[in-house]
Amino acid sequence: MNSQDTKSSILSNLRQNVRETYDKPDLSFAKLTYPDPIEAFIHTALTSAGANVVEMKEGDDINDLIRQAYPKAKTIASNVPGIKADKNPDTAKSPQDLDGTDVSVVEGTIGCAENACVWIPQTMEQRAVCFICEYLVIIVDKKNIVNNMHEAYSRIEMPEKGFGAFISGPSKTADIEQSLVYGAQSFCGVTIILR
Repeated sequence: MNSQDTKSSILSNLRQNVRETYDKPDLSFAKLTYPDPIEAFIHTALTSAGANVVEMKEGDDINDLIRQAYPKAKTIASNVPGIKADKNPDTAKSPQDLDGTDVSVVEGTIGCAENACVWIPQTMEQRAVCFICEYLVIIVDKKNIVNNMHEAYSRIEMPEKGFGAFISGPSKTADIEQSLVYGAQSFCGVTIILR
């Protein structure tokens, strides 16, 4: 039985055992908007998401900006065109080949001002590059910043590889002795470069 058959079988069993149904919620309410979504995105990224934000200016070299943000990085992994990288997630045979990556550089397609999340579609063979690093750099175009998640979801185009993730800042948890810990599950820091 392949995964599609398994999924269909599970959904069929669920439908047969539903006792009570409910109408879908009404989503026609007014959505959150901002006078300046880019400014709101930056504010939310810095204050709530815990990310650093760098706005590119004309003449800036993106590789210099990455090196300035992480001067001690020895290994950079990326498949983004124009990024000087030591490892390429497209040529790595397994996720383990990317272990020891100091900085991963990925490209996001949609940024959301509401929560500073950036949609990162899997455009690389090894998606572990987004999570296995110590620090993550996300590049996103300012013109692709939207107000809220409703707008963001309406613009998502699922990549051929069938995976994507919204990422906003470093992983964190406070369930260990109620102390906030960064980098508990994944990268310790995020820099978002707006170009």
